[in-house]
Amino acid sequence: MISTVVLKFGGSSVADNIKLNVVAEKIISMKKEAKNIVVVVSAQGKTTDKLLKEAKELSAIPDERELDVLISTGEQITISKLSILLNRLGYKSISLTGWQAGIKTNNVHKSAKIEEIYTKKILEELGKGKIVIVAGFQGIDEKGEITTLGRGGSDTTAVAISAAIGADKCYIFSDVDGIYSSDPNMITLAKRLDEISFDEMQEIADAGAKVLHNRCIQLGKKFNLNIIAKSTFTDKGGTIVRKKIENAEVKSIVKSDNLMKIKMVGNFKKEDTVGIYKKLLNNNIIVEDFENTENREIEFRIQKAEQNKVQELLEKNYPKYDISQENIVKLTIVGYGITQDNKILKKVIKILEEDDIEITDISLNQSKIEILLNEINTKALEKLHEELIK
Repeated sequence: MISTVVLKFGGSSVADNIKLNVVAEKIISMKKEAKNIVVVVSAQGKTTDKLLKEAKELSAIPDERELDVLISTGEQITISKLSILLNRLGYKSISLTGWQAGIKTNNVHKSAKIEEIYTKKILEELGKGKIVIVAGFQGIDEKGEITTLGRGGSDTTAVAISAAIGADKCYIFSDVDGIYSSDPNMITLAKRLDEISFDEMQEIADAGAKVLHNRCIQLGKKFNLNIIAKSTFTDKGGTIVRKKIENAEVKSIVKSDNLMKIKMVGNFKKEDTVGIYKKLLNNNIIVEDFENTENREIEFRIQKAEQNKVQELLEKNYPKYDISQENIVKLTIVGYGITQDNKILKKVIKILEEDDIEITDISLNQSKIEILLNEINTKALEKLHEELIK
């Protein structure tokens, strides 16, 4: 019998009471293999989306502190319901909010980072033989304010707790039986990967695939903690995310259309350019590829979710500049070492050109080829998958 495991269940796994019973049975089954179990859960189904929608019906740009107070309630509902169920089934359990579990974060609302986990409460309850159920996605800052970790942040909660308590295994359960080479809902040829490196998985997450939260991968790599992605609803399959795998091949193709390109036109001084960049950073806006072209144009990319916030910020502080927005698509080809082989990039460009898809930018590093496009169709994605993934 192993000592300690951490199990994380996503929103689709806990969407209703029927699925909560499936999750409970999975936990009970794991209890036969592990002495101590910590469970991290997300909000049920689309609860977070529903709360965000309701908040934006009240304000186009809700106060971020209040938004965190609101959306953190989703996970609290799940932990209490699951604990009620497990206790009825005869398995002692206790639910803990992020702050009760000792999860301390910085003070950045909506995308806080975990700074430390005070494990005393978790370990005390495990010592009493209880299954500890922790609300994912949330913590508390030094001022006692509720913070959230960003969408998908329950993954990071699970990996951070695993590292803090020295868990033997960390499982991330969802409605998919592992990590795929592409979105299986979009690409019929998508293949499940048995294993993938932290670096490759990081590129997939950063490219916009909603598979694992990007910061959970960073933590897994930092603490050399393997992450096992499996399905809640089957015992088959699974993917292990672990240290570097030395084979230069394409592992994944990710399409992301959640980006906006912002363009500002005017006569910019050097201090204006620096000031705009600092203003965005100080408002916790993640910026990609900030460029100033001949002091006439500034271009950068943001997440679509930040569109209203950025537009208001720029119009308020820089009214003399013309500001425009444009939807863009980012195509990311992921695989450690693939840029050492020019044949891969040549194949990608050839396939895109054959479908008359205009390429606006290309960038490379050792783990990925990133291409910006105005649009891309499913036919071209299928063709790329067929040609590039073994």
